[in-house]
Amino acid sequence: MLRFILRRLLQMVLAFFGTTLIVYALMFAGQGDPIQALAGERPVTAAQRAYLTEKYHLDATGVGGFFYRYFDYLGGLVQGDLGQSLTGRQISDILAAAWPVTLKLAVIAMAVTVIFGVTAGVIAAIRRSGVFDHATLVLTLLVLGIPTIVLAPLAQYFLGVRWPIFPPTAGAQPSFYALLLPGIVLGSLSLATALRLTRTSVTENLRADYVRTARSKGLRRRRIVGVHVLRNSLIPVVTFLGVELGNLMGGAIITEGVFNVPGVGFNLFRGIRTEDGPLVVGIVSVLVVVYLLSNLVVDVLYAVLDPRIRYE
Repeated sequence: MLRFILRRLLQMVLAFFGTTLIVYALMFAGQGDPIQALAGERPVTAAQRAYLTEKYHLDATGVGGFFYRYFDYLGGLVQGDLGQSLTGRQISDILAAAWPVTLKLAVIAMAVTVIFGVTAGVIAAIRRSGVFDHATLVLTLLVLGIPTIVLAPLAQYFLGVRWPIFPPTAGAQPSFYALLLPGIVLGSLSLATALRLTRTSVTENLRADYVRTARSKGLRRRRIVGVHVLRNSLIPVVTFLGVELGNLMGGAIITEGVFNVPGVGFNLFRGIRTEDGPLVVGIVSVLVVVYLLSNLVVDVLYAVLDPRIRYE
């Protein structure tokens, strides 16, 4: 197991550098005028343009200039310096203000997914072909068929405006209750997928030979499902939840944009819109680390859920 973790850590380093290189190239290759894009219609003085050009090495052109800027960025990143955005703010300060909001949103979405999605999936598998099973399949199909860009405004209008159950927007310093509706919307797609995945996995394990053996020995159905079936069925579910946790920690751009949630996704969208390359690359670099660590934790949990799994 130790060798497996070390090997995965080395793979994570390669994946990190490869991903940041691609994102850096996408942000700066073929970019127009990032300084003017930031200023909008306001004029930029020659002194301001010269300062920003020298600060971000925008005068270095060609392949050599690109790699010079990239390795200069990596040098600061290795030292924990994410750099500054084109607005002059430290990217670490922007993330420090955005992460707590996105973390709360991700916790709400993940709680909705686990509590309702996994639980409903187990019930649907146990009562297969029943009314509850058919109802959940139809509802999850509807949820999966509606994109977030449609689902979020609908939830905002009906549950925030027409029937003011939740605040329609989160605001600058959102409370837990203000984040509840966007968290439910963010976790709805994950809930539908987790429900279907749990139902399929539990159904397959209920037909396994070890379940019939346990029944023949006189074990109660509750113990068979709760101890044996559920533990084996959680392996694909944990894989999905681990990857989905990385997505949720990144913050959903559409959800945070619709509900005005000042999280990571909202700042990432703002950086893309204003062509703020340092901000986009800095946020994505941190998100890559979150994704890689989430996948590593999921792989380690395999051996906990199923002792038959061994890593060489």
